[in-house]
Amino acid sequence: GERILDINPACVVRKYERFFLPENAGEFPFGEYDYVVDAIDTVTGKIGIVKACEAAGVPVISCMGAGNKLDPTAFEVTDIYRTKVCPLAKVMRKLCRENGIERLKVVYSREIPIAAAQSETATKREGAYKPRVPGSVAFVPSVAGLIAAGEAVKAIAGVYGNGIDRS
Repeated sequence: GERILDINPACVVRKYERFFLPENAGEFPFGEYDYVVDAIDTVTGKIGIVKACEAAGVPVISCMGAGNKLDPTAFEVTDIYRTKVCPLAKVMRKLCRENGIERLKVVYSREIPIAAAQSETATKREGAYKPRVPGSVAFVPSVAGLIAAGEAVKAIAGVYGNGIDRS
């Protein structure tokens, strides 16, 4: 917050140190926000944020999966229903359909996720290896976050690069 105020002392900065869950959505004043960037990992939380934003009439951009991805140049901004190859986007498409959400701006990667390597250190359960949690390389999710932040700033400022309104 201090850095933002150094840049623009008239800016109002509100900091909420809470973890969003659908159960505590009422603790977040969505109607006061200019734009919401969803960069959380839980699917129930993601769909909860999207529904809360839709109810409040607040634009939202949702980051899809960056796990098992290595190419930060493969991200693009599109609608959830135009995504491919991303396992998280597939689940979100289904939940959006089930919840009547017709549009959702997302940052997603066109890169096919690398297979989670099964190694000798993987936990063996009932004769099969337990799937590993998708790993993230530090420079990949950070790029998705920067893209999402850029989309929010452009929308708030009314600037949409190439004359395309992607709000």
